[in-house]
Amino acid sequence: MKHIIYFCVAIFALTTFAMARDIRLTASSSVPAAEGKVSIDKDQNGNLKVKLETRHLAKPANLTPSATAYVVWIQARGKEPENQGALKVGNDLEGKFETTTRYEAFDIFVTAENNPTATSPSGTEVLRGTVQP
Repeated sequence: MKHIIYFCVAIFALTTFAMARDIRLTASSSVPAAEGKVSIDKDQNGNLKVKLETRHLAKPANLTPSATAYVVWIQARGKEPENQGALKVGNDLEGKFETTTRYEAFDIFVTAENNPTATSPSGTEVLRGTVQP
């Protein structure tokens, strides 16, 4: 019986760790030094936890044209992009953002916007990646 419990715990741990993965984001020419990565994992409800981290990302006011905020977008296949919220960039030029989504496959991208609550992307795209199951 003890072996069965250990086996079940091991299988649970392996499936949990097997799901977690990182996706590198591609920077646009407007922020060539920027680096971005998205970490994906499943939550207890079966949704995807999305953690975006950036480095060397200029403040949006320093871009040409300037902007007031970076906005994180998720766009599932065949759907319109959805505003996930503003990505805050610190004085160290690093940013972190977390959200969840029900989509298994989607594009995730960051744009420089003048309105952090924009309903569709209209500013310069600075980072992009694709998540696939």
